[in-house]
Amino acid sequence: MDKKKLYVGGLSYDVRDDGLKAVFEEAGNVVSAQVIMDKMSGRSKGFGFVEMETEEEAQKAIEMFDGKEIEGRAVSVNIARPKTDRPRRDNFSRY
Repeated sequence: MDKKKLYVGGLSYDVRDDGLKAVFEEAGNVVSAQVIMDKMSGRSKGFGFVEMETEEEAQKAIEMFDGKEIEGRAVSVNIARPKTDRPRRDNFSRY
């Protein structure tokens, strides 16, 4: 996995891609920033990913923002892990 891609958890539901990018630009050059949205409701899922240009900038971003508040919520920031294949959750009960 790319050591420059960061997982950002605990985001306020009001944070959007551009806001996330603006915050992380304090640590260096941001290649991309994406807040993950729920497909059904269109609401933020409260986490996202930020890709920094260099590993050094990614490390600086972790040091700057892990455990700090962004828009009133303490966030966790760490190196993103590769996406794993998870079983589908189609077991919604229908009454």
